[in-house]
Amino acid sequence: MRRLVSIGPKFVVGLLVLLSIGVMLCGVFLRYVMLPITNWMDVDPVNFFWVEEVGELALTWLVMIGAALGVAEHSHFALNVFTHRLPPAGQRLMATFNQLVIAGFGGTVAWLCFKLTTLNLELTSPALELSLGLFYVSATVGGILMVFHACNNARLLHTTRQPVEFSGGH
Repeated sequence: MRRLVSIGPKFVVGLLVLLSIGVMLCGVFLRYVMLPITNWMDVDPVNFFWVEEVGELALTWLVMIGAALGVAEHSHFALNVFTHRLPPAGQRLMATFNQLVIAGFGGTVAWLCFKLTTLNLELTSPALELSLGLFYVSATVGGILMVFHACNNARLLHTTRQPVEFSGGH
């Protein structure tokens, strides 16, 4: 079960990357291949304006879930000026504070974007008439995942008692 939970978000991000690439390639094909053909044959052009909306929606979900994965894997940028000179207890305290700041940021993003989601639920996109709340709910989900992963990282700092690694990544 743990393996499924750890692979799940990576799998979703992988699918979103493939979806984004596929949609953009489809858009390029429709614009630069099919449009000249329909113009030459003097028939109605193929509507490809949906490509931008689907691509933007996939990108917003990709970014927010990817940011949460970055928190989970400690892969975000960190500047260590003096923390390496602290004793292990001080390093653990600094790392815990860092994770709590990340959790606070994620919580703020989740709360504000939840408010934006509810505000924009009735508005629709021009081509597909999708609810614009779908764009903001991605940030809500990403913020909640950031809070979860940052709190889990802070918990692990104190339960495992392993040395703190500030360089990022595993």
